[in-house]
Amino acid sequence: MSAPRRIAVAGAGLIGRRHIELINASPDCVLAGIADPSPAAKEFAQTRTTPWHSDHRTLLAQEKPDGLIIASPNALHFQMVLDCAQAGVPALIEKPVTDTVAAAQRLCAAIRRTGVPMLVGHHRRHNPIIKAARETVATGKLGQLTAVVGLWLLKKPDDYFDVAWRREHGGGPLLINLIHDIDNLRFICGEITEVQALTSNKVRGFAVEDTAALLLRFANGALGTATVSDATPAPWSWELTSGENTAYPKRDQPCYILSGTASVPNMELWSYAREPGWHAPLSRETITPPAFDPLAEQLRHFLAVIAGHEQPLIAVEDAMGTLAVVEAVSEAARTGQKISPGQIMEQAA
Repeated sequence: MSAPRRIAVAGAGLIGRRHIELINASPDCVLAGIADPSPAAKEFAQTRTTPWHSDHRTLLAQEKPDGLIIASPNALHFQMVLDCAQAGVPALIEKPVTDTVAAAQRLCAAIRRTGVPMLVGHHRRHNPIIKAARETVATGKLGQLTAVVGLWLLKKPDDYFDVAWRREHGGGPLLINLIHDIDNLRFICGEITEVQALTSNKVRGFAVEDTAALLLRFANGALGTATVSDATPAPWSWELTSGENTAYPKRDQPCYILSGTASVPNMELWSYAREPGWHAPLSRETITPPAFDPLAEQLRHFLAVIAGHEQPLIAVEDAMGTLAVVEAVSEAARTGQKISPGQIMEQAA
């Protein structure tokens, strides 16, 4: 039996504390320390007799963890991951991997030089529902993928915006929420090669968007739409349909529709039993993937990455592809032009 891995956490906000809960619940790792300059984080650590540091560099130097989970604000990711790479400490980086594609490109170069494994926390790829949807598309069970519909519609409470950065550019549903759905659609349906977009801030009037409509082209020829708004009561979002997080009331509704013949996450597959045609009856099949916590599975995977037993499911370069799509959406909305993620990559190089 090997000794439990010592895992530290940088950032003790909502998601950081969830990671800490999972570390404490795992028999395979222990909490090595917390890095977060806020008084609330210091008190949180002290009440648990956990080593606390105001910055991640001190934590890395003094605690020498086997791995670091980075759950800090997006703008801090780049330097934290760079410091981990230089210290030889693998990191699990909450999405987005960095705040810009340009920073992600520099990070990729640094990681290649050091060879230190890094995992990005697009945790929904670990969800068995998403894995089942990907397999359904990859095996051709749906036939030719022609059309994709993605929905992320719900209403955030007013006090959510008491935090100033959530009212500013970069703090809205595109980078905070839709990035998850873009990553899901890339993982399930393949690369996105072109986007068009419109955004609006009409509901709240903040500098950041509250609603967006996207038109997507996939590398396999499929076309898609995605509609996002954090300002409307609705049941069509991953949070409310998947049951992944029990903090949200589950609704038996889809948030993705693939070619009109499969819905996710309720995993209903529709097909013709006999000769196809619009007058023919459709039959329905339901796939029931196993249920488990994808965040817990992500932690297990991170420990296996640290041990060298598994390769990162979402490497920094892969996560940069998702970030490039989101940046392309913002640029398309700003200019009214068709934008490709490849253009974003080239401009950032």
